[in-house]
Amino acid sequence: MATRPPRIDRTAFGVSVALIVLVCAPLALAPQAGGALVVQAYESLTERFGLVYQWVTLAVTVFLVWLAFSHHGKRRLGHEDSRPDFNIFSWMAMLFCAGIGAGLLYWSTIEWVTYLDKPPFGLAPNSTEAVEWAATYGIFHWGISAWALYCFPAVAIAIPYYRQHAPVLRLSTGLHALIGRDGYDRPPARVVDLLFILALVGGTGTSLGLGTPMVAACISEVLGIEQTFGLQVTILLVCVTLFAASVYLGLERGIKPLSDGSVLAAIALLAFILIVGPSNFLLRSGTNSIGLMLENFIRLNTWTDPVARTGFIEDMTVFYWAWWIAYGPFMGLFVTRISRGRTVRQLIFGMMVLGTLGCALFYAVLGNYSMHLDLSGALPVRDIAAQAGSETAIAQSIGFLPLGTLVLAVFALVAIVFIATTYDSASYCLAASATRNLPEGTHPARWHRLFWAFAVGILPVTLMFIGQEGGNNQLRVIQSATLVVSLPLLVVGALMAVSLMRSLRQADREAASDAG
Repeated sequence: MATRPPRIDRTAFGVSVALIVLVCAPLALAPQAGGALVVQAYESLTERFGLVYQWVTLAVTVFLVWLAFSHHGKRRLGHEDSRPDFNIFSWMAMLFCAGIGAGLLYWSTIEWVTYLDKPPFGLAPNSTEAVEWAATYGIFHWGISAWALYCFPAVAIAIPYYRQHAPVLRLSTGLHALIGRDGYDRPPARVVDLLFILALVGGTGTSLGLGTPMVAACISEVLGIEQTFGLQVTILLVCVTLFAASVYLGLERGIKPLSDGSVLAAIALLAFILIVGPSNFLLRSGTNSIGLMLENFIRLNTWTDPVARTGFIEDMTVFYWAWWIAYGPFMGLFVTRISRGRTVRQLIFGMMVLGTLGCALFYAVLGNYSMHLDLSGALPVRDIAAQAGSETAIAQSIGFLPLGTLVLAVFALVAIVFIATTYDSASYCLAASATRNLPEGTHPARWHRLFWAFAVGILPVTLMFIGQEGGNNQLRVIQSATLVVSLPLLVVGALMAVSLMRSLRQADREAASDAG
């Protein structure tokens, strides 16, 4: 019997669009009250559920390590004779660009400021220990535990999609063992898929809300023009148009070459900074940071700041875990789509090991370079960040390099392409989630992908607007939105864990039956 072609899921599409409008319209119409409400929700949720995020992250990390080394790790995603659709470089490039985008350029360059001024563990600000941890904590936040939060949904979705031939590629695919083949149109699965769409729009809003002002600051420095909200919106439209074209072309002709090119450009940029910058400091500090993180890995995952309660955990670690959780389902869907032919073990180690090393490289070069500028007195990066904003401090740090204007232009271009590669992937997954009957090897309709490419730009514009026009701290508003949309996914994640264990047990029974 012929397979029915993919077609739009009108219910999922209509409700998703309505949710975006219902969330964004009130915030835009009342920016001051909307921003205050979002921040208040953040503070309340971190106080009540911050510890839950830490427990979940540690549990997921341990579970994936066990799974990779177990006999399940040898199972291939797809037929046993199938081989990967993409080579290891292109696979990692798409995975890396989809998962981190311009957010990594932003945080790797400036995150150390927070830790140097307000260090963890009760350390004295600006002390030698504070400097070492300032160079280390960001690598932890973008390291093994963080990538585990991306990897778990990928494993939970990929196994039923490829091994049990689930008929759709949605977040609810990760519940296949609980809902069955006929359960995808029932209310529980519908709710899960709508939560995914809302979380993805919120998560992408965070990255785009951080990356766009940074690019605007870079262009402002290069062209000598004022950095305004209008400039930020213009840049956002350019990015949206670029990733709309990429997602329209699809995985092979759009997303893959754009990802390959952006990673190569980023590697060239990092190599240039390493060569012309304080190379000895970058290499020494980077090496020290990796060792410090590995030595204190359990401590970092379990430190809750129970006595001093400085807010460090809530403001940084819980925010990061919420961000990765909000993005996790999207990564699960996208990684599933590009990972046919790989084994479960290759998937886990590829994400958790190679993803960690890639992010550590950015922190070791960009972060240590800008921190060295401040510590040496060459450029008061912290003062600039406090007075003009983090995005301006980033732009001036990059512009301080030899051939600064040219390098800053390249940095802005890399950031724009990173944004595009993140959002073309997100648009693809949103279209897949609102499509009926999307079996292995098929794609959502092009117009559908194109629609979501523009739709994902609505929330970041709203967040930037209420952060700037409503008198609120823009970064705080963006962080708060991420946590709010990620909380329901904790419940979904628990259900996915139950479903995954059932799928693994079923695979064991089938293997035993075949052997008998």
